[in-house]
Amino acid sequence: MEQQAGAMLMSWKDTIIDFLIRYGFQIVGAIIILTAGALVARSVGRFTDRWLAKQKLEPPVRTLIVRIVKLVVFALAGVLALEKFGVAIAPMIAGIGVAGAGIALAMQGMLSNVMAGLTIIFTKPFRVGEWIEILGVHGQVANIELFSTLLQNPDGSRVVIPNRKIIGEVLHNYGATRQLDLNVGVASGSDMNLVMATVREVLAANPRVLKQPVPVVGITAVGESAVNVSIQPWVSVNDYVLAQRELYQAIVEQFRAKNIEMPFPQREVRLLNAPVGVSAAA
Repeated sequence: MEQQAGAMLMSWKDTIIDFLIRYGFQIVGAIIILTAGALVARSVGRFTDRWLAKQKLEPPVRTLIVRIVKLVVFALAGVLALEKFGVAIAPMIAGIGVAGAGIALAMQGMLSNVMAGLTIIFTKPFRVGEWIEILGVHGQVANIELFSTLLQNPDGSRVVIPNRKIIGEVLHNYGATRQLDLNVGVASGSDMNLVMATVREVLAANPRVLKQPVPVVGITAVGESAVNVSIQPWVSVNDYVLAQRELYQAIVEQFRAKNIEMPFPQREVRLLNAPVGVSAAA
């Protein structure tokens, strides 16, 4: 039994030695070619990335082009390495082409996302940092990738939209600024000049409110016991929530400081034929 195992071991040893003698130089050459190809691909990728950065291309497009260039360089190195072993390259390339066609058919949705992503990147209907509304969702554009677009909301939630869903839809792009729509009510007997001046003072004192465009302030409705004042300043997208809270608080504080009455619901009830001892009005 031991002799049989020893004979088998010797047989395997002879086979490995024969393989290394016959293909050793080819293996070493292939490893050298692949290593050199990886280094060259990395260098070419870095050079391409620096060159594309000077062309002011969008980051997703630049990343895609760099990856393609590196893949092509490494693929050429792989072809040269296979050629060292005497592998027929032409049939392999034909087979890869057929397989690629099948993969493309199976990945139509993903490819449509890529094409839509490239369309977004080149046509620029929106940019990173802008606030958009589409498909019933809204948020600040945090990232534009080849497959999807990421929106960030003030509450910390994120919305991921496949790019193919964006192309062809009605898109509302607010840009980098948004307009607040605040409403406050004051008593109908209030001095409206004082009210307007107080509101404008509050807007001017808040650093989040943009000076341009000029905030819009005016009366929007006159009710039974109140006058509604609309306050519409512009703020940065990032300040939208905080500015709204700060302005409401400052307006309430200034109205109280200047004795500007903010009305509350009131009803006057009159009693007809009231019993003796009961006031006719309550």
